[in-house]
Amino acid sequence: QLQASGGGSVQAGGSLRISCTASGRHFSNYLTGWFRQAPGKEREFVAAINSKRATVYVDSVKGRFTISRDNAKNTVYLQMNSLKPEDTAVYYCNTPSRVLSGTWAQGTLVTVSS
Repeated sequence: QLQASGGGSVQAGGSLRISCTASGRHFSNYLTGWFRQAPGKEREFVAAINSKRATVYVDSVKGRFTISRDNAKNTVYLQMNSLKPEDTAVYYCNTPSRVLSGTWAQGTLVTVSS
């Protein structure tokens, strides 16, 4: 199972770090991604990190967000800097197999005010 946490309310320009903690073994071997869904919009990909810590980002967050992982803690983080109101969304973490099966855990809400 995956559990996202750490969301909250910040002003534009602020920072927030959200976490995704997994239960079970071998999480460090999995490609893990962050996704977000803003009100009235479809869920979109934000960033992903693989077992070798290679990362990829959607263009809208490049240079502002950083995805990382702590294998000892079974946790993937998303450090979000220079937040904008358009970053307001519920953020979810997931792995490819769970995405394909349509399985999503509860997300964490990030609200950025102008």
